[in-house]
Amino acid sequence: MKNRKLGNSHLEVSALGLGCMSMTASYGPAADKQEMIKLIRAAHDRGVTLFDTAEAYGPFANEVLVGEALAPIRDKVVIATKFGFDIDLETGERRGGTNSRPEHIKAATEASLRRLRTDRIDLLYQHRVDPEVPIEDVAGAVKDLIAEGKVKHFGLSEAGIQTIRRAHAVQPVTAVQSEYSLFWRGPEAELLPLLEELGIGFVPFSPLGAGFLTGKIDEKTQFDPTDFRNIVPRFSPEARKANFALVDLIKVVAERKHATPAQVALAWLLAQKPWIVPIPGTTKLHRLEENLGAIDLELTSGDLDEINLAVSTIKIEGERLPEAALKMTGR
Repeated sequence: MKNRKLGNSHLEVSALGLGCMSMTASYGPAADKQEMIKLIRAAHDRGVTLFDTAEAYGPFANEVLVGEALAPIRDKVVIATKFGFDIDLETGERRGGTNSRPEHIKAATEASLRRLRTDRIDLLYQHRVDPEVPIEDVAGAVKDLIAEGKVKHFGLSEAGIQTIRRAHAVQPVTAVQSEYSLFWRGPEAELLPLLEELGIGFVPFSPLGAGFLTGKIDEKTQFDPTDFRNIVPRFSPEARKANFALVDLIKVVAERKHATPAQVALAWLLAQKPWIVPIPGTTKLHRLEENLGAIDLELTSGDLDEINLAVSTIKIEGERLPEAALKMTGR
């Protein structure tokens, strides 16, 4: 396994992390808990050290899973989790919207520490920006938690440019997490240049376009009724049919490189910046091993130029998130 540092911080992690969200929610029914514990430990056996979760996944169930899985190897891994949605910390009831009041951040962090079976969180993200709470107050609350030793590093998820600047001025931001892949290249315009300027690492979620870039999904694919992709515009059957042109392009490169489309998509991300650490998720061991194969796949400058030129001719149909979810990003 190759390692990378997230920006100018001293936080060193595996070049690919593991997003754990899909193990308990979002892409259909939760997977078998014991099987997922085995999978998380298998990822570590193969060199993965960054594991990503959040209180909102479940709620709570994902942190419980990750905490149990990593307890025997806690000191050998980096655990990232998130606060920021308005969730009752006792019942898990979702009250809608966000809540980043400092007192709630601190209570939510204590609850996460218990579920994760640990005395510190290596990387604590604000899951979504709360428009009712100044980001300086949020950063200040995390700064207090860092001073107490309960948190090691501060992160932001799906935050806007000015928000990142303002937060970083109060408590240095180690990593920003947002969607980024050949399926969604929005961060390239402003976000990546800002992160490079400030020395902040980037952790792309959905680096395989929520599975689309694997080539295993087409307009005929039927998702489970509980799968969030049912309400995502770019996953409508019509959009999938149009967007498959992107997958066809990736397949051409994959065949030439004796790789899979997923490996090409991940290798392309890794080639963008040395401080980018994607966190593909999976519930299957063979997919985990396939994804990790991307680390050793070298795309030449010619390969990258070919991909970028071809992608520039393809118009992706459909928004990446439902309208309500999009309104919570870039704030």
